[in-house]
Amino acid sequence: MSSNSTVKFFSLSSGSCGNCYFLSLEEDGSHTAGVVIDAGVSMRRLKKELLAKGYGLDSFSAILVTHDHLDHIRHLGSWCKHLCKPVYATPVLHGALAHHSFTSAWIGGCSRFLSDSDWNVIVPDKIFAKYFVVPHDATQTVGYAIWVGGYKFVIMTDIGEMTDEAIAYARNADTVVIESNYDRDMLLNGPYPYELKMRILGGTGHLRNDQCAGAIKSFMHDGLRNVFLCHLSENNNTPDLALKASSDALESIGFHRTYERSAVFACDAGGAERRVNLRALPRRTASPLYVL
Repeated sequence: MSSNSTVKFFSLSSGSCGNCYFLSLEEDGSHTAGVVIDAGVSMRRLKKELLAKGYGLDSFSAILVTHDHLDHIRHLGSWCKHLCKPVYATPVLHGALAHHSFTSAWIGGCSRFLSDSDWNVIVPDKIFAKYFVVPHDATQTVGYAIWVGGYKFVIMTDIGEMTDEAIAYARNADTVVIESNYDRDMLLNGPYPYELKMRILGGTGHLRNDQCAGAIKSFMHDGLRNVFLCHLSENNNTPDLALKASSDALESIGFHRTYERSAVFACDAGGAERRVNLRALPRRTASPLYVL
């Protein structure tokens, strides 16, 4: 990425109430390309949150879909109807979306099929993406490695357990967005029916705080600068619990908190200080706009 390029990111919503994430590439001080991951918020909310950050509906060129659960595609049909933006997904996912009651009427002309053999061009010369399949109980669920003007961004949400492939992509990323869905004790002692608890705990459910923390230890590398914890459960987790698990993992491999009120960690490696920003993304509200 050139010295005149900047990548920015924010979450519009992250959780079972709806999921949507925005990535922007700016070159020489001007926005030049953008992409949205998942369509779990309404058109009105999409427009409002983008505008609040200084963007418009023309600030992204495409939509990437991770899977076909409603909190990720509830408003995709409406977006297709009103925006006519290309929707990138795997052939398996597009097969499901073509028959889904929330998307079938409008997605046809917007469908773009991702290849599994190479980087897919999302915005020519600007944004490229590769997908990797992760365990989750949807028709198919994928994470994405996204190349944004040379910057490497990985997102893995709704993942029942970590895979070697997911870890490998994260080990080459500058920023990772990873699910830290629930605290085991809160889930087991909480109000959910037994069957739902077992679904969440299973290998195709969601990722526990300690599993997320273990994954961070596994994929930590010199180039990693940001870790965002996503899809926190409203009933079975808190931001403090999720952040504590991941913070403890960072501290166990030599990082220390550099600011009392900020989840910024540093560690000395061969005389050079490495910094990692750790944040928990809010569920129902938009996050700040982060310069990655």
